[in-house]
Amino acid sequence: MASTDRIKIALVGNPNSGKTTLFNLLTGLNQKTGNFPGVTVDKKSGFSKLPDGTTAEIIDLPGTYSIYPKTLDEQIVQDILLDPEHSQYPDKVIVVTDASNLKRNLLLFTQIRDLGIPLVLVLNMMDVAQLKKLNIDLRGLSIDLGVKIIPTNSHSGDGIAALKEALTQPLVKSKRPFYDIYDLAPKTIDAIKTEFDLTENYRAYQYAQQSVRLNFLNDKEKERIAKIKDENGFYDVPTQSQETLGRYQFISDIVDRNVKNSRDPLKKSVSQKIDRVVTHPVFGYLIFFTVLMLIFQAIFAWAEGPMNLIEGSIAEFSGWVKGILPEGILSDLLTDGVLAGLAGVLVFIPQIAILFAFIALLEESGYMSRAVFLMDKLMRKVGLNGKSVVPLISGMACAIPAIMATRNIESWKDRLITIFVTPFMSCSARLPVYAILIGLVVPEQQVLGIFNLQGLVLQALYLLGFLAAIGSAYVMKLILKTGQKSYFIMELPGYKIPSWKNIGLTIYDKSKTFVLEAGKIIIAISIVLWVLASYGFNDNFRNAEENVRQQVGENASQEEYEVALSSYKLEHSVAGSFGKIIEPAIRPLGYDWKIGIALITSFAAREVFVGTMSTIYSIGASDDDEVTIRERLREEKNPETGGPMYTPAVAFSLMVFYAFAMQCMSTLAIVYRETKGWKWPIIQTVYMTAVAYISAFITYNIFS
Repeated sequence: MASTDRIKIALVGNPNSGKTTLFNLLTGLNQKTGNFPGVTVDKKSGFSKLPDGTTAEIIDLPGTYSIYPKTLDEQIVQDILLDPEHSQYPDKVIVVTDASNLKRNLLLFTQIRDLGIPLVLVLNMMDVAQLKKLNIDLRGLSIDLGVKIIPTNSHSGDGIAALKEALTQPLVKSKRPFYDIYDLAPKTIDAIKTEFDLTENYRAYQYAQQSVRLNFLNDKEKERIAKIKDENGFYDVPTQSQETLGRYQFISDIVDRNVKNSRDPLKKSVSQKIDRVVTHPVFGYLIFFTVLMLIFQAIFAWAEGPMNLIEGSIAEFSGWVKGILPEGILSDLLTDGVLAGLAGVLVFIPQIAILFAFIALLEESGYMSRAVFLMDKLMRKVGLNGKSVVPLISGMACAIPAIMATRNIESWKDRLITIFVTPFMSCSARLPVYAILIGLVVPEQQVLGIFNLQGLVLQALYLLGFLAAIGSAYVMKLILKTGQKSYFIMELPGYKIPSWKNIGLTIYDKSKTFVLEAGKIIIAISIVLWVLASYGFNDNFRNAEENVRQQVGENASQEEYEVALSSYKLEHSVAGSFGKIIEPAIRPLGYDWKIGIALITSFAAREVFVGTMSTIYSIGASDDDEVTIRERLREEKNPETGGPMYTPAVAFSLMVFYAFAMQCMSTLAIVYRETKGWKWPIIQTVYMTAVAYISAFITYNIFS
C-alpha cells in the first residue's frame, strides 16, 4: 500500500553544478516560488512522487561552496542545516556535485555528511566528465566517502529514476566522521554539546565557529558560547583554516585514488579554445552585442504573428460578448474593463516567452558567465564591483530579484550603488510599453537587408538604460567616494548543450508568473479604472447628454452623437478629472490627460500602461468597434492639431520616459527592504523621475 507521508528533501550543491536543472527534472511543472521564512531570499520548492508513493517536497537551496557563508544567500544554507527546529530542516539531503570537478565540489558534501543528516551524493554532469576522459570508480568512491552515489546526466535525464528510488531507501548515517574535528577543540565541543544537548561533534563545532551568524540562537546563547570559547582558548580563523586544509587533503587523496584522467594534459579542452574567442578583448564584445541584437530582433520578428493572433481573437471575442449581452453596466464592465485589461496581458506572452527563452539558453549553455566576466572590465572603471554585472544583466528580466542578487556583493558601498542603478536596466515589464509604441511609429522595414528596424530601436532602448546605469554609477562613485578597486572572482563553467526541457520549464514558469502576478494587477486596475472612467460627480458629467447635443448639433447622426457622448463622459469622469489636474505638468512632454492617467496607474506595474490605454480607448470607442488597442492608438487624434496624437515625438518621448523612470512600486519596496530605510528609495525615485522627465522633454522637442 502506497505511503501518504510527505518528507522534506533539501537540494544543495556548488554553483554551476547543474542543481537547478536537476530540481526541474525532479519536480517538473509542480513548482512554486516564495521567500524563505523571515528573509527576502528567493526560495524554489516543488513536489516529486517517489516510487513507493511518498510525496517529497524538494527544496532548492541557494548554491554555495561550503557551509561557511560569504553572502546572504549562502547564509540560508547554514541557517537551515544547523537548526533542526527550522521549518525547512530536511529529512534527507541531495548533495549535487559536478562529476568533472570533484576535488572542488566535495568540500560541502563532507561538511554536511559530518552534521549527521541522511544524504545521497549525486555525481551530476557525467557526460562532461566523459568528454574530459575521466574514469570514475563509483564503487570505490562510494566506499571511501561512506555514502550512496547516484551518477546522473541532467541534460538527458539519465539517473533520475535511480535517484528517486534511492530516496525511498533508508539512508544510513556513517558512524565515523569524514574528518574528525574533535581533536581540534575537544573541550569546547564537549561543553557546547552538553549546553545545547547536541549529539554530533561537528554541529557543536559549527556552533563555536559561527555563533555570531546563527540567527536561531538568541543573545544569551551566543554569550554562553563566547564564554565557553574564551574559557577553552578556541580561536575561529586558525581552527577553520586547519579544518578546511585537512578536509581538502582527504578529498584529494580519495579523488586521486578513484578518478583517473586519460586525456593528454597538454591538450587544450574545447571550452578553453572557445573561451579564447568569446572572452577576447575585441571579439568578445562584438559577439556579446551580436547576441543581444539577435535577441531583440527575434522579440519582434518571431512574436509578431502570435501577437496578431491573440489581439485579433480577443477583439473578436469582445465583439461577440457585446453582441450577446444586453447593453448595460455588465456588458461594459466585461468588454471595456475585464477583456480590455486581459488583452493587455495575453498579447505580450510571445515576447516575454522569447526573452526568457534566450536568457535561459545563455545560462544553460554557459555563455552567460562569460558575458559577466567580459563586462566586469567595464564595470570596474565606473566604480562598480565585478559582481554587479549579475544584477545588471538580471535586471533585463526583473529588477526585484536583480536587486536581491546584490547580496553577493561584500562591500556595502558597491552594493548600494548597484541597487541604485539596477532599475535603469529595462526589465521585461517595460517590453509591452516599448513594443506597442515602437509598433506605432517605427516602420517594419529591413536595414542593410538583414536587420529589422523595430528590433534595432528596441535594442537602442535597452542600451540607453544600460548607459544610464553606468553613468549614474560613476556619479554615485564620486558622491560616495569609493576609491578602492573592485575585484571579481567567479568560476567559468564548462560549455554544455542546453537542456531543452529545462528551457521549456523556464519559459512556462516565467510566462505563468507574468500572467498570474502582473495579470492580476493589470486586470484589477483595469476594472477600477473602468469605474473611475465611467462615472463622474461634477455637473458636466451629470449633464453630459444635454451638453453633447448642443456641441454636435441637431443634424448629427446617432453614431456621431454616441461617440461624442462617450468621449465627453470620459473626459469629465473621475479619472478624466484627475488626468486634467496633472496635464499641465506633463504637457511639455507632449502628453495629454489620457496618457497622464496611464503614467500614474503604471506605477503599480509597468505593463499596466497598455491595459490602461486599452481601457481608456475602449470606453471612448463605439459599441461595435472591434479594432485592437494598437489601431485605436494609431487613430487617436490630437484635439489641438487635428493630426495623430501618437506622433514620433510623443512616442519616443514616452519610450525614453519609461526607460528611465522608476520601474514600479514593487521595486521601490524591495529597495526599502534591502537598504533598511526610506532614505535611498526616495532619493532613487526622485533622481530617476528627474532624469526621465528631462530626457523625455529633450526627446520630444528634438523630434518635434
